[in-house]
Amino acid sequence: MTSIRLAPSILSADFARLGDEVRAIEAAGADLVHFDVMDNHYVPNLTIGPLVCEAIRPHVKIGIDVHLMVEPVDALIPLFAKAGANIITFHPEASRHVDRTLQLIRDHGCKAGLVFNPATPLEWMDHVMDRLDVVLLMSVNPGFGGQKFIPSTLAKLVDARRRIDTHTAQGRQPIWLEVDGGVKLDNIAEIVRAGADTLVAGSAVFGAPDNDGGYHTVMKQLRKNAHNG
Repeated sequence: MTSIRLAPSILSADFARLGDEVRAIEAAGADLVHFDVMDNHYVPNLTIGPLVCEAIRPHVKIGIDVHLMVEPVDALIPLFAKAGANIITFHPEASRHVDRTLQLIRDHGCKAGLVFNPATPLEWMDHVMDRLDVVLLMSVNPGFGGQKFIPSTLAKLVDARRRIDTHTAQGRQPIWLEVDGGVKLDNIAEIVRAGADTLVAGSAVFGAPDNDGGYHTVMKQLRKNAHNG
């Protein structure tokens, strides 16, 4: 059975009760809290910053996976590391020096990763494999939650998985392969089959609360469907 990680995106959570929401997803078996940072510059939306990360950190023991959709990125990295982030990923187009930005993240004690938009080529990763802990493929164009999964992401996932497996077969560090955008109960199996091991789900999780306000039912179903692929 393939081991997968589920990372609900709080972009789709109830922001008026974020503490309750992140506790609920942890109780339901989430492996990570996915934290979407948008700056209304790199992407056409404005969300949350380090203060919110710092505020939710005491509410969960699981890792906080910070996805920076901002430009420039370097100034925010120390702030999010201090606020309690465990993973920080960014878009290569948003950094003047990708290798240096990855090292900056690692120097601050976090796992580091690159994020690839639907039209961004994977070749960026080939030159910095030794600095990567995570590769995140966007299966929608970033900026807004609730979008539909872009099918061409599946072939790109297969390609990314091949590159990662070649790297680890040489005795190098493991790299997670994460997918974000339009992950649902009805497509999670084919996404995992294509090579993903870490799955971000926003509206699929937070749009399906249990009667008690928790998310046990949908989280169990996502994991079951993923493993039945």
